[in-house]
Amino acid sequence: MEMAVRRFREQHPSVNMISILSLPLPELSKKLRDGSLPPEHVFYAYVGKALQIATETNCITEYLQESETQVRKAKLTGKLGLLYGVPVSIKDSIDCQGHDSTLGFIKNLNKPAAEDSVVVQVLRRQGAIPFVKTNVPQSLISYDCKNLIFGQTFNPLLYTRSPGGSSGGEGALVGGGGSILGFGTDVGGSLRFPAAFCGICALKPTGNRLSKKGITSGVLGQKAVAAAVGPMAKDVESLALCMRALLCEDMFDLDSTVPPLPFNEEVYSSTQPLRIGYYETDFFTMPSPAMRRAVRETKQLLEDAGHTLVPFELTNVDYVIFNFCVRGMFADGAASFLKTFKGELEKSSMGLFFWLAKSPHWLKTVLSWIAKPFVPRFSSIIRSMRANTVDEVWSLHCEIEEFCHQFIAQWKKLNLDVMLCPMLGPALGIGYPGKLSVAVSYTMLYNALDFPTGVVPVTMVTDEDEEKLKGYQGYFRDWWDRTLAKAFRGSVGLPVAVQCVALPWQEELCLRFMKEVETLILKKTRLV
Repeated sequence: MEMAVRRFREQHPSVNMISILSLPLPELSKKLRDGSLPPEHVFYAYVGKALQIATETNCITEYLQESETQVRKAKLTGKLGLLYGVPVSIKDSIDCQGHDSTLGFIKNLNKPAAEDSVVVQVLRRQGAIPFVKTNVPQSLISYDCKNLIFGQTFNPLLYTRSPGGSSGGEGALVGGGGSILGFGTDVGGSLRFPAAFCGICALKPTGNRLSKKGITSGVLGQKAVAAAVGPMAKDVESLALCMRALLCEDMFDLDSTVPPLPFNEEVYSSTQPLRIGYYETDFFTMPSPAMRRAVRETKQLLEDAGHTLVPFELTNVDYVIFNFCVRGMFADGAASFLKTFKGELEKSSMGLFFWLAKSPHWLKTVLSWIAKPFVPRFSSIIRSMRANTVDEVWSLHCEIEEFCHQFIAQWKKLNLDVMLCPMLGPALGIGYPGKLSVAVSYTMLYNALDFPTGVVPVTMVTDEDEEKLKGYQGYFRDWWDRTLAKAFRGSVGLPVAVQCVALPWQEELCLRFMKEVETLILKKTRLV
């Protein structure tokens, strides 16, 4: 990358890289398409910036050198796609032909993908130029970002903090300005954690709105918790442009299991007032003072702008997390998950989890029973990790389906369009996510439900938030609650986001709501 950038700068000393990097994606793509900006200028500006961010945060795993050839050829193609000449970054687990998808496992090194994943194929057909692959935590089942091959990725806003995960390399690179559009995956918050922790936007679509063909997931074959692939960018308009580009005939043609729903422009650009459900807490993970304030302030701004806000009552989130999410993902007693670690060295971040997963059924039962009066959450996790029979898995799937219908019924009863929800934040210190797997409750709920969910940064931690944190005890007052209180500390100035949720297949409405939130926050910031 360094050589490529140096060579370009020597040949084109007058190119103003800084002004290129300052352009938002919709403007940049317009200039690329009308010919006022040459693709090479944009490409090398981003290669240079990505290199700088990678040096600071260790977020890139591989440079796709063939992208240089793609840039040269870009001018020769007659058809200009919506993302013509736009350099994009790709998460490690998304296949790019000729490159490894390691998932942080040593056994996956030197096993290049035979072909591009469908998402990457569509991006190329739309003129985008995938130029780097980015770091992930080993196995992807984590919201930190560290593995034995590439090491730890750092948060570009504060190096002692985690960038989030599992799309952590993307979060760091896009958050640091080294990529204008990135792609990650999400099975429990893996797009949303990095976006929230690094102060950017992300969209987790409904599981099957975009093709997952050629993308490796952390636990193969489980159907209880829906995974999704989605975009990350600095602003909502960029996410909308990306969805517009991806939801095209090529996508539906290359993967016929994806419903042929093109981007609904009318829904996205509507200005009708919305009926918005909201809640400040899920009564499982106590929100940090900044998280609670983020929802309250956003609610107020939306009300002032003429929208209707309706309180939404969440119940049984603990049951959803333990019984649907943990039990659903590890319904085989975590056997297939353990198999992926066979022959691998690093298991430290998963120590206790590993030990539990390997324990025989009788030991799990005994431990769960002993722990119940003292640490009920720990007891529930142990109980959720036992191997299930086939009929138990089937009845679990029925139960999840029933829960989803009930949730939608409650939504419809209140006549809601969308929902405003807390997002875990600010960014936790490095090493903390591994100890705080229970804190995925705010995000994972919407993987169990398979609802489209986006993240928008709305505020920053204040001194007052920090002061209020001293009284933070959590709902269970267990080891996890005490650890989370420590993990939140010392965060003044770090971004805090909210989640914007819509019903399944309503990505355009979700983006429209995100855009509304973003616009109101920008307006407020300008006034201040």
